Amino acid sequence: MSSKNNDDIVSVLPPEQLFKKLYPRLCNFANYLLKDKEQAKDMAQDAFIVYLEQQDNISDKFSAVKSFLYTAVKNACLNKIRHNNIVDVYNKKNPLDIHSDPKILEGMIRAEVVAKIYEKINALPKGCAMVIRYGYLEGLSNSEIAKEMGISINTVKSQKKRALDLMKTHLGKAAMALFVVLYINK
Repeated sequence: MSSKNNDDIVSVLPPEQLFKKLYPRLCNFANYLLKDKEQAKDMAQDAFIVYLEQQDNISDKFSAVKSFLYTAVKNACLNKIRHNNIVDVYNKKNPLDIHSDPKILEGMIRAEVVAKIYEKINALPKGCAMVIRYGYLEGLSNSEIAKEMGISINTVKSQKKRALDLMKTHLGKAAMALFVVLYINK
């Protein structure tokens, strides 16, 4: 007759108790491999999620579950280390300095100016704002705008002029120049 240790049967432990018993050990193991406590916690939690998803395919013996969890943590940590190494190699070959890379700075400035342009368009009187949206953002002609809004072509032209004058006043020369480049000179 063989004697069984209480630790040999996991079915007596609900998942919550199994987690409380093994989670600290798995975190310690993952931290040993990764040297990062927060990532180690994530790896240990992920291992338990994988275990719960595959629980039906794993033996009920505690030693088998423990082995599965340690293997899952080890594999996840090794994958993370490999990924970090690939990222490091890429970053060394392609350094990116957001403060000095002209493309990054240009993109940031453009995004801010475009946001300011839309903000100013939204602050225009309703008729002016609609004419600007239809004419410059949607690309409609003056006659199409007139038909869409139910107004005369001369009213469209005067609303456009008024809107552009208001935008020049509120945007400043640099932002207005970008508006002209982006939307008027398409």
